[in-house]
Amino acid sequence: MKVLITGAAGFIGSHLCERLLERGDTAIALDNFNDYYDTVRKQGNVHQLRNHSGCILCKGDIRDKATVNRIFAEHRPETVVHLAAYGAVRYSIGRARLYTDVNIGGSINLLEAAREIGVENFVFASTSSVYGNTKHLPFVETDPCNQPLAPYPASKKAVELMGYTYHHLHGLNFTALRFFNVYGPRGRPDMMPFIVTDSIVNRREIVLFDGGQMKRDWTYIDDILGGVIAAIDKPLGYELINLGRGEPVLMTDFVEIIERLVGHEAILSTPPAPLSEPKITFADIDKARRLLDYNPQTSLSAGLCRFWEWYQGAIMD
Repeated sequence: MKVLITGAAGFIGSHLCERLLERGDTAIALDNFNDYYDTVRKQGNVHQLRNHSGCILCKGDIRDKATVNRIFAEHRPETVVHLAAYGAVRYSIGRARLYTDVNIGGSINLLEAAREIGVENFVFASTSSVYGNTKHLPFVETDPCNQPLAPYPASKKAVELMGYTYHHLHGLNFTALRFFNVYGPRGRPDMMPFIVTDSIVNRREIVLFDGGQMKRDWTYIDDILGGVIAAIDKPLGYELINLGRGEPVLMTDFVEIIERLVGHEAILSTPPAPLSEPKITFADIDKARRLLDYNPQTSLSAGLCRFWEWYQGAIMD
């Protein structure tokens, strides 16, 4: 299968490319290598892809319609996995135009190109953040998700809706996967696993909102990849599907696991949470189990241990 992966030099994208190449697919790996975080890390993420005969590495911005159309016309992917986006809830505040241009405008360019060449399946990386401060626990896909707390989740919800339009009008198979707190080796430096680990190692203060009493549903990268690949292989018409572990963990417990791994105590600041932060993320994964045979295997302690092993080799060396 020929699969176009946007955001291929990122955390999830680079892992997905490797998995697809391992099973014999052709990976059309698209990234613009922007400087949201260190581009050296992004280049390192795709180092193993560059000389692989099954990988076509493309540099380009999804906002550039002509570039997107050229890549689709030249390589004619059968499936698209759209991971490229500006992420980070708090970073999106005050940057609504940027998030609209990239996350919504760029996605429209991809959907149009997919429609024009007859792509069979479009898998979109959405986010648990679309649920906002919903009172329905665990988070279930039938929740209307009409009160996003920041521009980032609002932009993701907009693309979910546009995906339905393309399914309805053009018959495009569109699956939106709502990722819950993904972590693991190569995790971004603006994400909590890296921030907490790096801060403990370097004796820096960590901001832990609400005294660490918030809960997050941490999902290890290998489990997420299992769900993404299942969605690639199974066009479903139009679906919204949670990919999480289904086990929210207090942030104090999360930090304590990393303290034990590193061998030092964290230096904590515990201000109230900003308005952009929900009290909890908690995935109902019944639908993913039913439609994708999704079955997360990695406990938080095991996953953070693997993350720590990667950090020691990639960051400390």
